[in-house]
Amino acid sequence: MPDADPTPSSPKDAPSTRSARSVLITVLGELVEPYGQPVRTAALLYVLNGLGFGAHAGRQAVARTGSAGLIAARRDGRETLWSLTDKAHRLFTEGDVRVFSTDVDITQWDGQWLVVNVPIPESHRSTRKKLYAALRWAGFGNPTPGVWVTPHTGRAAEAAKAIDSLGLTANTVSFIGTTAVAGISEEELVRRSWDLDAAEKAYDALLERFDARQDESGDELLFAHVELADALRRMTYMDPRLPEVLLPDWRGQRAAKRLRDLRAEWTPAAHAHWRRIASLD
Repeated sequence: MPDADPTPSSPKDAPSTRSARSVLITVLGELVEPYGQPVRTAALLYVLNGLGFGAHAGRQAVARTGSAGLIAARRDGRETLWSLTDKAHRLFTEGDVRVFSTDVDITQWDGQWLVVNVPIPESHRSTRKKLYAALRWAGFGNPTPGVWVTPHTGRAAEAAKAIDSLGLTANTVSFIGTTAVAGISEEELVRRSWDLDAAEKAYDALLERFDARQDESGDELLFAHVELADALRRMTYMDPRLPEVLLPDWRGQRAAKRLRDLRAEWTPAAHAHWRRIASLD
């Protein structure tokens, strides 16, 4: 969901700071999308407040998300109800598969890489930031300036759409193929393209934070559930879910699976509490 949460200017850094709007996107995807019903402003602000954001920041996040075309407002007496737009539905459908799916088969790979060469002048910082976010979200790594690679060759159309939207198509070269005899090994290509040591440490920190939480309920469980989902969404920028052959015995894969399992375990109780807060049928 790159258009919802910008990545940092350094392409190998993980998103480290939360904004109210970024967390609201997670709230909408986790708690609003599954029910297909409008939700009151007060319910959204309740969750954002529980996650550490004041009323002003929360209202601003709701307004900006509305301006971005992800939610639409409808008055109901003195209250405002918010519904997800078609744009939001598409965003969350794609995002759920990318972030939370346990069905991604990392054991199968045909050895093909998608390579994109898209140079951007240093002066075009805003364009670079948007491109980096979109390509990182799509699972690309950046082994050398201007060059992006991924073993997920099926995401070529996604990359092309991002590149075209930024007006970079005319300067871009892309192709699909295997690594050749000349040049660095695939192991070195992976090392240069992704900071997987940092991703592993981040997963370890998340396990330490969330795996020990037991017997929580009500607000505590709901807020922990949203925080975990938000953290996993952010990890997508660091962990491209590479084929196992490229990452034999990488601890991060096991940690990611445990965290996804935790989210699934917490979902029924967290959603039951949310339905009470939001007065959903």
